Amino acid sequence: MAEDLNADYHKAGFGGRLAFGKSPALLIIDVVDAYLLPDSPLYAGVEAALASNARLLQAARKAGIPVILTNVVYQAGVGGRDGGVFYRKVPALKAFQEGSPLGAFPKEITPIEGEIVLSKQYASAFFGTPLASTLRAMGVDTVIMGGFSTSGCVRASALDALQHGFIPFVVREASGDRDERVQEANLFDLQAKYAEVVSEAQALDLIAGAASA
Repeated sequence: MAEDLNADYHKAGFGGRLAFGKSPALLIIDVVDAYLLPDSPLYAGVEAALASNARLLQAARKAGIPVILTNVVYQAGVGGRDGGVFYRKVPALKAFQEGSPLGAFPKEITPIEGEIVLSKQYASAFFGTPLASTLRAMGVDTVIMGGFSTSGCVRASALDALQHGFIPFVVREASGDRDERVQEANLFDLQAKYAEVVSEAQALDLIAGAASA
């Protein structure tokens, strides 16, 4: 069935390839405790993706390429109005009220000096944030990305990266979701239409190559 699906998409003209650029950045999307602590309502069993993001982060730091991390924060006391319709659609976003410990970064990816943290209110890391202009100011042409969740904020960020003219490389092992079926469907569609989906090993090689370029 998978072969038939791949053949069908290929025949229809999907699945073109995007070449890796000359100036990459690493984007780690919403890797926060809300998805990692078993007593959190948003716990997703994505510890393996956390470990993959940590390895990518260490590689990016070693290579000296820009690192940007995102989290989700809603202003306390305004009832989620800064999250608009998205907040109303997904009641679980209450976990990200300003001051909630669930919005904290785990120790494995705690930002260090020189790394940019962008707080967002919507799914895409680009929507309502200065991410696009920041990347352009740094001369970035390619965004290596992972985070939570694949079907939500990673997918939305990859699509917006493409639409802003950046080459999105989504790292399979670093992108986590609540269910394997949802994970695979979204990775398939990203590869077919919007991004390059690569393995962690491939991403690490690309990061190392960027350091020596």
